[in-house]
Amino acid sequence: MSRSSKKGPYVDIRLLGRIEDMNRASEKRVLRTCSRDSTIFPQMVGHTIAVHDARRHVPIYITENMVGHKMGEFAPTRLFRGHGGKKADKRGKMK
Repeated sequence: MSRSSKKGPYVDIRLLGRIEDMNRASEKRVLRTCSRDSTIFPQMVGHTIAVHDARRHVPIYITENMVGHKMGEFAPTRLFRGHGGKKADKRGKMK
């Protein structure tokens, strides 16, 4: 369920402040954050933000297409390793 339109999009105030400071100083560096629920704002375009996925920080380069999405969408928390594997191959050969 999305956030109320009356409240507006959510962004971590500390993260947005650090982005705006970097924009004023015209510097580029990787910012580390655990704020997966923050919405990507236009001020963030062109920066690399490392979003935590419960194990490590995944670096994400922000582009214009990402504006309006949540940061957690681009740092998956689960690793898909495929269906079955060797067991599925053995069952298929027996028939």
